[in-house]
Amino acid sequence: MSIPLILASQSRPRRDVLFSAGICPTIRVSHVDEPAALEREAASLGTTVDNLTVEQRVMILATAKAEAVHQAYRNIADAASHASGERIVGFPLKATGQASGSGERVTLRADEVQSADSVKTRDFSGVTVPTVTEPIADFLDGRPSLTRSKVGPLILGCDSMFLMDGECYGKPHSEEVARERLRAMRGSTGELWTGHCLIDFASGRMVRGASKATLHFCDYSDRDIERYIVTGEPLEVAGSFTLEGFGGAFIDSIEGDPHGIIGLSLPLARRLAAQLGVEWTDLWNVKRSDLAPTVEYDSKTGAEKPLPPKENVHQPGDGWVVCDCGRKHWGTNGASGVLLARRDETTGEATHVVMQHRAAWSAEGGTWGIPGGATADGESPIEGALRESYEEANITPEDIDVVGSYCEDHGPWAYTTVFAFEKPGHRVEPKANDDESMEIEWVPIDEVPNRKLLTAMRTDWPNFAKRLRDLADVRNNGRNER
Repeated sequence: MSIPLILASQSRPRRDVLFSAGICPTIRVSHVDEPAALEREAASLGTTVDNLTVEQRVMILATAKAEAVHQAYRNIADAASHASGERIVGFPLKATGQASGSGERVTLRADEVQSADSVKTRDFSGVTVPTVTEPIADFLDGRPSLTRSKVGPLILGCDSMFLMDGECYGKPHSEEVARERLRAMRGSTGELWTGHCLIDFASGRMVRGASKATLHFCDYSDRDIERYIVTGEPLEVAGSFTLEGFGGAFIDSIEGDPHGIIGLSLPLARRLAAQLGVEWTDLWNVKRSDLAPTVEYDSKTGAEKPLPPKENVHQPGDGWVVCDCGRKHWGTNGASGVLLARRDETTGEATHVVMQHRAAWSAEGGTWGIPGGATADGESPIEGALRESYEEANITPEDIDVVGSYCEDHGPWAYTTVFAFEKPGHRVEPKANDDESMEIEWVPIDEVPNRKLLTAMRTDWPNFAKRLRDLADVRNNGRNER
């Protein structure tokens, strides 16, 4: 299996550079306050931000982004490693006589699934499902996970700035600033600097570097500038221009690393990986035949189906698995989610759970379930659930205790529901962090059945509600005994 790469950036061009080079990264946005990071580092150096060189600035910000994501993954790994309680595994296909026992799986891209009914989760209500129970600690021991990896995942932070006439330019953000910069740049020469920081999660080792490219711009007109601004492209890119987009035609020549202009220098990233003892080809996890999703159509009406927002990108573990149950399930490594409960501070009873109102474009869109998704390469189901629940619902792993799990095992695919409580004295403030959700809410446990639930959630909820209450009783008794 390839070594996973985590890209600490939501930049689609950076992701596309990696994908075209054979690497599908996991995307984790760092949420770094860039001005504050520069101020802190400048103060530690006994100087001001204005006196920092462009190379220092891109290195500082790339490092801050990589370190923030590294800490986020440390929080995930720590919460998973301290998971307690029991892991219950249910085998519904054994009860229905559909289990093949072959363990084979057929994976499909998102654009190869045509029928909404084919991805609707199976309703096993009324079926007596055989189960096995084991301590979570026994299940985690010796299995692939972030904490047991000997190398990787690698976490890559990036930052870019444009230098012209001694002044550093980041993203202009407004039409007025972009217009002023573009007028100053025409017929001129500038430098695009890109800083990279690469951290090996397994060892904690960090390496850094920067690349530079010199660009010569043509003498474009004011009309060119206005039309370029209308595209919106120059507003959110370093230096107010791109090489791979509308702005590429106005760059007459380049000296240096062209990939760095797009925001991710492949040669520099390769050299940094080598410093960590990782061969670049060990990161390859994309086949040349892999294609971007195309338009999907409803098999019954022929109408275009709602699609994920264009900002959503394919990540490791994404894809459909053809299951023995006759349906298609999301997650080539399986999938998982977090069922987080809040306990009453006085009685200790479980009172509310975090619920996700699923986006219209998702499978069974418009229903309510729990935040979660596909398990990425190198993750355990618990780690995947913690990562996904933060990305989708802002469930912060450092504020919760994992107290049990339930795995619905279909053979070639499985879904793990991770049961968790807020830690004593901690509060989770859930919110929709991305476009996977229409809304995220703390829902009273007694009101959950009144929502339009995802099929699997509707089937499992009576058992889940009972287990949450039982788990709360166990923790409450332990508190009383102390």
